[in-house]
Amino acid sequence: MRFLTAGESHGPQQTTIVEGVPAQMELLEEDINQELARRQGGYGRGRRMQIEKDKVKFLSGVRHGKTTGAPITMVVENDDFKHWEKIMGTEPLSEEEAEKVKRKITRPRPGHADLNGAIKYGHRDMRNVLERSSARETTARVMAGALAKKILKTFGIEVGGQVLTIGGIHSAQTSYSSIQELQEKTEASPVRCLDPEAEKQMMEAIDKAKADGDSIGGVVQTVVEGLPVGLGSHVQYDHKLDGKIVGAVASINAFKGAEVGIGFEAANRPGSQVHDEIVWDKEHGYYRSTNNLGGFEGGMTNGMPVVIQGVMKPIPTLYKPLQSVDIDSKEPFKASIERSDSCAVPAASVVMENVVAFEVAVSFLDMFGTDNVDRIRRNFEEYVQEAKEF
Repeated sequence: MRFLTAGESHGPQQTTIVEGVPAQMELLEEDINQELARRQGGYGRGRRMQIEKDKVKFLSGVRHGKTTGAPITMVVENDDFKHWEKIMGTEPLSEEEAEKVKRKITRPRPGHADLNGAIKYGHRDMRNVLERSSARETTARVMAGALAKKILKTFGIEVGGQVLTIGGIHSAQTSYSSIQELQEKTEASPVRCLDPEAEKQMMEAIDKAKADGDSIGGVVQTVVEGLPVGLGSHVQYDHKLDGKIVGAVASINAFKGAEVGIGFEAANRPGSQVHDEIVWDKEHGYYRSTNNLGGFEGGMTNGMPVVIQGVMKPIPTLYKPLQSVDIDSKEPFKASIERSDSCAVPAASVVMENVVAFEVAVSFLDMFGTDNVDRIRRNFEEYVQEAKEF
């Protein structure tokens, strides 16, 4: 299974095409819309979320509520495009029309793709870069992830997540009795945090950042439960599922790192306090007494919950902008300001859930088949029983 996305921040739509989805799976637009709505929520979001009310349209691959096995095309229209048709249109402009538009960007914003992309692609108007590099593209990635979540859920695999820190404020409550509890409690929190006291402090920190014209980042966690042993492989570096997930997380806009299980903390502990002891009983088969390694050994799932943390930097678009240099005049200026959030960490938690879900679903289908849901289910159930009796 693979996907491609297309679209600009202020263009007519965001598009996602997913190939390799098995046939005969029940799928409704609401399955995707639920995740799109979650992405738009969260404390600290800016005015763009008030303009766009993201709703998906299926253009191919779904018929009468079921997947056909053909590529699935999903689109979300950008409602704001009506204000940007001249600026973002595909037809050439006359010099007079171009002068009227006057939205050329020559002042790169620190922390963005603006200058690097302009140099690479030869753009004197950096709007050609920032429109595609915008975090609006995560809409398209969430569409792909929502589809992946549906696949996983079909086989009893659940995905959840939580915010661990925002602006240096740490949640003191990160444990939960079940992934269903994690899902319910984080959905009820404006910052997707399990700790009510930390939630309050996080919201206050977001308000302060907004008042100061600044932004703050944080750390989010994704959990996947119900996975079998053996997704991924040890035989080649690029088959290792934990490596694929870490790479996918680091590719999310504004994410600067990812860790599996206890991650970097492993460097501070002796091996006896890092590696998870193996136990066995007749009911469960093999499992681990702890989960410091986040559900992975040798690049493969070991049957424990997959646990991934990702770090999101503060959004670089600031209302007290940093200094930059105009690429035309070479004079110093304050960087251009586009609409932005003071904190998008709660929303980033949702994006990361969906990005992780897609990588897990790819490995799941690679292992158990891609053609037909019922055939995949038989392969999956037979394998789980074999692993239990091994």
